[in-house]
Amino acid sequence: MHVAELDLEGPDGAVLSFGPALGGPPVPAGDVFALVRLRGRPVATVVCRVRPGENPGDAVAVAARARLAARPPARPAAPAQRVAPPRTSVVVATRERADQLARALDSLLAQDHPNFEIVVVDNAPVTAATRELIEHKYADRVRYVREPVPGLAIAHNRGVAAADGVVLAFTDDDVVADPHWLTALTTPFAHDPGLGCTTGLILPARLRTRAQILLESHGGFAKGFTARTWDPARPPAGEPLFPFTAGSFGSGANMAFRARALRAIGGFDPATGTGTPARGGDDLYAFVGVLAAGHRLRYSPDALVWHHHRESWQDLENQAYGYGAGLTAYLAATLARRPALLPALLRKLPRGLAHARAISAPRSGGDGGHAGVPGQHGTQTHAWPSKLSRLQRRGMLAGPLGYVRARRKVRGLPRPWEEK
Repeated sequence: MHVAELDLEGPDGAVLSFGPALGGPPVPAGDVFALVRLRGRPVATVVCRVRPGENPGDAVAVAARARLAARPPARPAAPAQRVAPPRTSVVVATRERADQLARALDSLLAQDHPNFEIVVVDNAPVTAATRELIEHKYADRVRYVREPVPGLAIAHNRGVAAADGVVLAFTDDDVVADPHWLTALTTPFAHDPGLGCTTGLILPARLRTRAQILLESHGGFAKGFTARTWDPARPPAGEPLFPFTAGSFGSGANMAFRARALRAIGGFDPATGTGTPARGGDDLYAFVGVLAAGHRLRYSPDALVWHHHRESWQDLENQAYGYGAGLTAYLAATLARRPALLPALLRKLPRGLAHARAISAPRSGGDGGHAGVPGQHGTQTHAWPSKLSRLQRRGMLAGPLGYVRARRKVRGLPRPWEEK
């Protein structure tokens, strides 16, 4: 499936631009997954088939206009007074993926944000490849920091200690950031002093394999195209599990925090995240921690990054297990670090268990459970094979134990900004 971008003048307007995402090869005949923009603003995704001999841009535009007519894009918020986004530090944790990291850094250095730095945290490196990349290609533009203890949350905390920004943005080494990403992600902090965290839109950079398509069909990392703000002082009436369904707020590949708010909650729990027995949950823990401290959290779909999903079936199996483990590991971390939340969690536990069963349920669909339709996130009509469902649920059972094991390993480890 080919990934493309289409920019329209309006919902039924003229095509302003069309082409492959991220400067890929020209879009040929076949299945196409396209991001639809209105005058540059992301508003939808569409999946269509371009027939042989058909102009790809015209075919995608027809499908996009039909999609927008059936489900009009959310109206943009009234334009706020233009203010400069705050000084920002972008933290990228990485481990032995210098080629991917270079691609990510090139996109970060092209941001239109007026005042930012980039900090690369080399997590438990085995070789000198990352350090040499920074020294030889990015020496005057990117700061290099080494963190010897493995774990994504530990690496992020090292970045928090090294960063000097008022706002701390985090992304991964396997993304390519839209040029407007950082400005869109961080400007809300200038408008709302009570804002503690923002998240943004994550779309697939490539859909070349069955595993990539199935992951995106299952939900991927996208959270839709409607901006919204969660306020702990006004819990959303339609979300009875708030704030424990933290996965609906965003993902760690596209998030930013007010620095003082993140440090005040102790940063990321070092016993969570990729590279630990907990397998994940570091971002979810931080989202709930910021909300529990009374700060607001905002999702901004204009803040876009393209994520390179893993390609193999084994990667997808590992991801399914990790999703389950990270979900329950983050809940264990939240209760261990914030026991005052236990009564609220117990009240919501029956609904929470039902929600966990629903999001991990096996589903047929498409080609006997082996295909899906990217872009239809949240419908729960996508395919999700039984094996992946079992792995996800097995991960859910293992997550709390994994967190306990990880916490023992980091016991006594100080936060980097507290080191003497």
